[in-house]
Amino acid sequence: MKKEVKFSLVFRDMWQSAGKYQPRVDQLLKVAPAIIRMGCFDRVETNGGGFEQVNLLYGENPNISVRQWTKPFHEAGIQTHMLDRALNGLRMSPVPKDVRKLFYKVKKAQGTDITRIFCGLNDTRNVIPSIQYAKEAGMIAQASLCITHSPIHTVEYYVGLAKTFIDAGADEICLKDMAGIGRPVSLGKIVAGIKAYKQDIVIQYHSHAGPGFCMASILEVAKAGCDYIDTGMSPLSWGTGHADIIAVQEMLKDAGFQVKEINMEAYMEARTLIQEMYDDFLGYYIPKLNHINNSLLIKPGLPGGMMGSLMTDLEDNLKSLNKWKAKNGQPELTTDQLLVKLFDEVAYVWPKVGYPCLVTPFSQYVKNLALMNVIQMEKGKERWSMIADNIWDMILGKSGQLPGPVAQELKDMAKEQGREFETNDPQSYYPDKLDEFRQEMKQNGWDFGQDDEELFELAMHPEQYRAYKSGKAKADFEKDLAERKAKKNAPAAGDMPKQIKVSLNGQTYEVNIAYGGEAPAATATAGAPVAVGEGTDLLAPLEGKFYLTKDNSETPKKVGDAIQEGDVLGYIEAMKTFNAIRADKAGTITAILVSSGDSVEEDDPIMKIG
Repeated sequence: MKKEVKFSLVFRDMWQSAGKYQPRVDQLLKVAPAIIRMGCFDRVETNGGGFEQVNLLYGENPNISVRQWTKPFHEAGIQTHMLDRALNGLRMSPVPKDVRKLFYKVKKAQGTDITRIFCGLNDTRNVIPSIQYAKEAGMIAQASLCITHSPIHTVEYYVGLAKTFIDAGADEICLKDMAGIGRPVSLGKIVAGIKAYKQDIVIQYHSHAGPGFCMASILEVAKAGCDYIDTGMSPLSWGTGHADIIAVQEMLKDAGFQVKEINMEAYMEARTLIQEMYDDFLGYYIPKLNHINNSLLIKPGLPGGMMGSLMTDLEDNLKSLNKWKAKNGQPELTTDQLLVKLFDEVAYVWPKVGYPCLVTPFSQYVKNLALMNVIQMEKGKERWSMIADNIWDMILGKSGQLPGPVAQELKDMAKEQGREFETNDPQSYYPDKLDEFRQEMKQNGWDFGQDDEELFELAMHPEQYRAYKSGKAKADFEKDLAERKAKKNAPAAGDMPKQIKVSLNGQTYEVNIAYGGEAPAATATAGAPVAVGEGTDLLAPLEGKFYLTKDNSETPKKVGDAIQEGDVLGYIEAMKTFNAIRADKAGTITAILVSSGDSVEEDDPIMKIG
């Protein structure tokens, strides 16, 4: 009898790998029937990871989305699965233990069958508790091997890791080849080694298409006994996304495997609906380069899921850097030039910080560190001159044990700054917090939601949830989308307007437009800034969103506070990390010039210090 290989559609990851946002719930419900009628999928990835944060960012409740989106698949007998960052839950930063436990209860109640648990450090102390919490909640616990290619990450390393997870109770194993740089033959050996240890363990393979290995890798793991293959579909397949279901199905059928047929009429319907979502608003956040396969990605090993948002964010980084270069009489960089510098720096930085697997959040940490190094060196400053606190947490071991040693130069920097390396269980640094969030819900009169799902959302994504509840998230998103639409529809030549009005969902926005190298006219930031006082301007060290605090454990600075040199005055959130803004002298805060959550550009005045 032929070996059967089943397929999963990684619908959520298709969008995250292409760009910045996910479809709205009405769009999801429209495409679900077509996906089901395709008849080839036994599983669909419906939520997890960045999916729920971006719902909040454009003003949609993710709990409603997940419940409604998983329902049609359950009714059709198709399993739903999600992505789960172990210690970090669904976010970039570590999560308290009580929030992690609630996480699985909520997701099971909402209709998610399988949770794919991964840790970019492959630290068993982060993954094994999540296996236990998921099983206690009634979910299928799929433990991931985060695949990369280094002197440390050998076939033996991965087979040993899988054995540990199986012994700890994992129901399934996933080879999470998030950058698509796993070498095909080695991947086949890993699958064979796991099957030799436990023949009936279910193995699922996930790979991104960008570097070009994925089709060979899929064939090798299938030959070695892999049970499920993750696929994408047009127009979001290939590039920084995933291999298309049609190509994978035909390849495996030719190789002699038993696979389900594809209803091509339904495929074309789903493809058309995805294109409609793309044209509606999602395409404004999908750079053209993300449609192209690129073997340059083999060297830095950056994951497809991160490349989607990276290329969108890089537009702002390049604009900010070139503004500085123009101001200082230096030639500007192109996107390709910045990308090559970034890729080279990632390859340099990665071994220095101990070879963490480049998957969320560690892919962002390494990429951000590399990009900061590139930007600082382009401005004539030193490498390592800006390292965010959460990147230090990774280096110091607060997120888990790094696979390799940290470079001596970083150890010396840590010592100079009074930072200590840690060896304790990472969870011990993040105490329970649910009671604090319960109190906040009560004080605001917010509904806890079905199965405490709204409490969970606040606890998992505090800043995004508060912005969602206040309406600021939706207003900011709609303003940004209006600006992107205005830019796309601007006249190509002739009499070019400096300002236009754009209506979106009944709200009118005034949008300032710049051409060439000029800067747009200043636009008032949202919220009312504190009255201006006397003193020296504290400038934003980079572009991003300004926050007075990064979580509710901190007390925000206010006008009149006395400060000392080195005190943290606030944060710039850029590229999914919070970069501390520190006082360069002692004094008193005489003015706070922007509101928490406002977007700022590099060198914008943030505060005045007297």
